[in-house]
Amino acid sequence: MSDEIPAIEQVVQTYFDGLYDGDTRKLAAAFHDASHLYSVGPEGVQDLPRAKWFELVEGRPSGRARNLARRDRIVSIDLSGPETAYVKVECQLPPRYFTDYLLLLKTGEGWKIISKSFRAETRN
Repeated sequence: MSDEIPAIEQVVQTYFDGLYDGDTRKLAAAFHDASHLYSVGPEGVQDLPRAKWFELVEGRPSGRARNLARRDRIVSIDLSGPETAYVKVECQLPPRYFTDYLLLLKTGEGWKIISKSFRAETRN
């Protein structure tokens, strides 16, 4: 199964690049059509479908356009079988700093992120 690690790392790198560039084509290559993003806000658990998230990404200036510092890293990868993986990452779009928990499935199209649970911290 360890031979799957480079393919998983590539999907995560595509995610990092899409997030920083504000490029929903890159994000679509990394995220499955049925994917959702989850976080906890003032009103409880927030469930954001991929399409709605893409609208938000397209509606804001990208990290690249704002010339923001980039610091992405994979913290850990856990393969639980030949078709499921869990990846913890850290990334930033200052002043917001994220810890993401990505669940990936290996589909007929290769590895895809099916869900993202995240926490964002705003720093001055």
